[in-house]
Amino acid sequence: MQTIVFLAFVALFAAANAYPGHFEEEHHYDHHPKYKFEYAVHDPHTGDVKEQWESRDGDAVKGSYSLKEADGGTRTVEYHADKHNGFIAVVKKVGGHSKPEITYHGAKPHY
Repeated sequence: MQTIVFLAFVALFAAANAYPGHFEEEHHYDHHPKYKFEYAVHDPHTGDVKEQWESRDGDAVKGSYSLKEADGGTRTVEYHADKHNGFIAVVKKVGGHSKPEITYHGAKPHY
């Protein structure tokens, strides 16, 4: 049994040294990330209707998404987040059978 463990250790050591960069991971960190995206689906055949957009500039993120719900109403969520205020979202419902507006204030992030 000791011989098998020893041989397994030798094989692992040889494999690691045969490809020295193979087990290393590169980490690229963007100190000021910035992006924008958006998309929409409007499929009259399935009734799938939704939209989303989001943008980020450094630590600040803002965006919105909406979707047509089964009761015919449209739910829209508008949100923003940053390291000072945390995540804040406002949910709006137009039409359908729900409460018209709910506001959610997320917890402040811990840095």
